[in-house]
Amino acid sequence: MMISTKGRYAMRVMIDIAEHNDGHYISLKTIAERQNISFKYLERIMVVLSKADYIDAHHGKGGGYKLNRDPSEYTVADILNLTESSMAPVACLKAGENACKNASECKTLPLWTNLNALIHDYLNHITLEDLVNGTALDTLDF
Repeated sequence: MMISTKGRYAMRVMIDIAEHNDGHYISLKTIAERQNISFKYLERIMVVLSKADYIDAHHGKGGGYKLNRDPSEYTVADILNLTESSMAPVACLKAGENACKNASECKTLPLWTNLNALIHDYLNHITLEDLVNGTALDTLDF
């Protein structure tokens, strides 16, 4: 599994918005400058986040973006699943389908299946609030 730039930037943007979550809209320019992300690239990410109803967008004067839920209601898994084509560690597990013709006798399939479950479980237990507060990695117990 390799997290793309899109996924990493989406995480940074969501954290940025959560850190400045005072009820006001934050301009795209401000976010781009703070995060050192190309304005044009950030626009594409914001469209994805907005269409999925992860953020509210307001256009025009005083416009920008803000969270529409509490940071504790977003998990890392939610955000990455939205931005990544697959979180599977191996191709045969993409989209939950086991397309490999050797699956019935594959000795490594249980290994990859369990790793996939661990990844998803781990990312489902870390919220945006955890990342903002710096508590995401205090424990690996989940």
